[in-house]
Order: sequence, then C-alpha cells, then structure tokens
Amino acid sequence: MASVVQTASSRTGENASVPLDSPPLHTLDPLRDPRWRAFVEEQPRASVFHTVPWLESLHHTYGYQPVVYTTSPPGSPLQNGIVFCRVESWVTGRRLVSLPFSDHCELLIDRAEDFDQIFRHLQARVVSGDWKYVELRPTSGSLPASPAQARFQPSKKYYLHTVDLSPQENELFRRFHESSVQRRIRRAMKEGLRYESGRSDNLKNKFYQLLVLTRRRHRTPPQPEKWFRNLIDCMGNAVEIHVASHGDEPVATILTLHFKSCVTYKYGGSDMAYKRFGPMPFLLWRAMQAAKSKGAKVFDLGRSDYDDQGLISFKDHWADARSLLTYWRFPASTQGRLRNDVPGLALAGHFFGFLPTPVLKLAGQILYRHIG
Repeated sequence: MASVVQTASSRTGENASVPLDSPPLHTLDPLRDPRWRAFVEEQPRASVFHTVPWLESLHHTYGYQPVVYTTSPPGSPLQNGIVFCRVESWVTGRRLVSLPFSDHCELLIDRAEDFDQIFRHLQARVVSGDWKYVELRPTSGSLPASPAQARFQPSKKYYLHTVDLSPQENELFRRFHESSVQRRIRRAMKEGLRYESGRSDNLKNKFYQLLVLTRRRHRTPPQPEKWFRNLIDCMGNAVEIHVASHGDEPVATILTLHFKSCVTYKYGGSDMAYKRFGPMPFLLWRAMQAAKSKGAKVFDLGRSDYDDQGLISFKDHWADARSLLTYWRFPASTQGRLRNDVPGLALAGHFFGFLPTPVLKLAGQILYRHIG
C-alpha cells in the first residue's frame, strides 16, 4: 500500500535521481491505503476530486493508476499529500496528472520544504525520461514558493465560479441577475417544466441522451457512458442527476457531485429547441435548492475556458465569486488546450458534428483515455 521513493539514481518503479541528502519521499496507493480516505475527510481544502470514489471511477473507466506522494512514512498518520494519476498512452505519452478530468485538485501540503522535496523528485523523474510531463491543478492562482516551484510554468487558464448558499432561499434568489436568471426561472415555472432527480437508470439514460446532443452541437465526442455508470456505482449518494422535462420530453440535465459542504456542477446538456423556456437556469436553481436542503454551503459552478465569454457571463450572473484557475506543468506546455494534446483532434473537431451517433460515441470511448 505504501513505498519509499529511493534517493539514488534509477529509471525503474518509483525511483528517481534526487539529491542524496534529501529525506526519504514516500508513495501510497489511495485505493488501498485507508490513510488517504481519512486524511481527505479531515482536510478542509480537500474536494470531491480527492476522494477515493472519484479515483476509483477514473481507474475503472480509463485504467489510470492513482498514486499519492507524501513525506509521511508508512504506518504513520498522513501529514500531507499530492494525488496524481499515471496516464500511460501510446498516443500522448506517459505523464502524471493531478487529476485527469478534474476541474481542480488542491495540493494538500502546508510546509514549503515538503513542496520543494516533492517537486524536485517529480522534476527529476521527468528529466530522467520516466514521464513526459507533470501537471498540477491547484485552486490557488499560484504554486507555493520554493526553489523547485520556479520550473513549473502555467499551461492553461480557466475561471472558477462559486455560489454562497448560506443566505435564506429568498435572499439567495434575489442575488441572481434579474433578467438573465430570475426572469428565466419564472418563465420555466410558468411553462410548467417538470423537475426530477436521482440516480436511476431512467434518469441516467435521459442525462446521456442530452449530453450526446450537446457534445454534437459543440463538435466534441461525449464521454463514454461507462464513465457515468462508474461514477454512480462508485460514488453512490454523492452523485445526483437532475432533469428538466417539458411534458414527457427531457429538455435539460445536469450532474452534480456532493462532498462535505460543497456541491459541484460537473456535467450538463440541453436541447436548444427548448432554450426559450429557460430550462437550464430552472435546473440550476432546483439543484441549488436541493443542495441547501442537504446542508451544502457552497455550489461550485465548475471551470470555464478563459476565453469563453458567453459561459463566463452566464456564470457571472449567478456567482458570488470568480477566481482564476491556473494549471501548471513541468516542463512548460507547448499546447494551448487539452484537445490539442492528441494529434489531429482539433482538426477532427470540424467533423464530429456530422458523425452518426454510434460513431460519435465510439470516438469518445477511444479518445478520452488518451487526453486525461
């Protein structure tokens, strides 16, 4: 469940060339070592993306092997840790990502010397050829200051929006943008949109149907259906599917993840033919009401591409806070977007919108494990 990272030069296992006077570094398997689950539950900066069920979903769907780097010795309580997934692809290379398909993943370390020790080890493994690159996705706009930190460079930028759920429901509703949010929610209610939530196969099928429709509109393959089955199986009550229907027709859907006092909006889809009825604002509002009823204090609206002004404006109309989310990479990234990490994927995007649905789904099954 745990191992010591040697301080001698090596190209095998978890060994790497690091300074000989460095204290020992350790790794653990978060799927098997119970210390990780307990540590995440106690850590105030941990998110749903640190949890064992999320890591299990990644492992079962894409075959990624999670690993935690820590300065805490085996058998002792964890004092710190950075969780990664090993992504091994013959298309995009071998790399360490913290974490694939996760909007953010805070570095759960407090001491600068611990950061530096882990950073130096990771850089040595890249230099030795073990990994193509290392990517970090902290919620803060910068990495902790350390001598080794300077070698990490920004690779991608996003905005992260959050809604404070602590006000009373009426007050919370009044804080939203009047015409872009409040009026559209009232329109949806006037049109009689129906709301349902849960994790049933029926709801999952409605969700995936609308997700595929939306991904086609964006000329992007949908995630494998297996991914969502695994999320539900592994995460249980922490996953909730929300669906808005006009009559018997599902018109909008979102999938949320609940961990401690935060509910995260992770995936969504809609039928643009019903956009005039305001189904997505209606659905987000119902999801926030449901989150409040379960004691959540924060609703995480997820990341938005730095240059997607339409999506940023939409979330600005809801959120109390907007922060810059920066991904860091060593060595520096030469790619601007995730999709460009797969050769030819950006060009293929022009054709995804025209593929038959079974072929579009197959493309997602093949491609996603390479772009994590």
